[in-house]
Amino acid sequence: MGATLEGGARSTEPPSWGKLAPEFTRAAPYRVYHHSMPETAYRPPTWSMMPPVIKNLLIINALVFFAQFVLSGTAGTPIFGPIERWFALWPIDSPDVVRTQYGDMAWPHFWPWQLVTMAFLHGGIGHIFMNMFILWMFGMRIENTWGSRRFLTYYFACVIGASLAQLAIVHLTGGLYPTLGASGGVLGVLLAFGMMYPEEPIYLYFLFPIKAKWLVVGLAALDLYAGVTGTQAGVANFAHLGGMVTGFLMIQFWRGKLPFGPRRERPVY
Repeated sequence: MGATLEGGARSTEPPSWGKLAPEFTRAAPYRVYHHSMPETAYRPPTWSMMPPVIKNLLIINALVFFAQFVLSGTAGTPIFGPIERWFALWPIDSPDVVRTQYGDMAWPHFWPWQLVTMAFLHGGIGHIFMNMFILWMFGMRIENTWGSRRFLTYYFACVIGASLAQLAIVHLTGGLYPTLGASGGVLGVLLAFGMMYPEEPIYLYFLFPIKAKWLVVGLAALDLYAGVTGTQAGVANFAHLGGMVTGFLMIQFWRGKLPFGPRRERPVY
């Protein structure tokens, strides 16, 4: 078996399974037919230790944190810098003026973009390091599996869900404080990892193995307990839960497990 060459010769190449692409050569007046790879042929999947969305999120968070450090306390107030005043998540019903230990101060207000921008601000080195490390460690695998576009959609949906949950809690409790940090989106990513790889062992402090599903359940239970009892002052526990609930609903939607949305389950989820 082989392809026939014009001029009566025979080719020793194996038979083609795709289109035949003619090509002339100078060596002989023969028309040689080469095998062409079908467009639907299998291509090995690519894997990146630093996929594009994760890489850009790490870079932007680091740059914003540096800007927070440089500009802190330069907005006419000893408490909040200009970045926190404009881009942290402030309560919807903030008053115009608040009396503090420094005297009467003009209080920042809520703006819609804060639902997203608060996830790029952090309160210290430990805060940003832990969030970015968890985002990279678990988000890398999720982005490689889902693709960058779906991962980006999922991450920011969890961020917005966390922000809305926090706004609701602050409104109910009458708080006036701002919220910042990527924890809502990060815990949404961790929940996705636990749903996709529930039996995967995760080593707490690099020593104690625990299955991913139980780690997610345990963190959600701790956040709920701390949020209800108020035992973690300064931690937005309900924002964490808002990000996780949003992520759970999105994955169930993609799986076709909700009463609305696509009905076919996607195998990668």
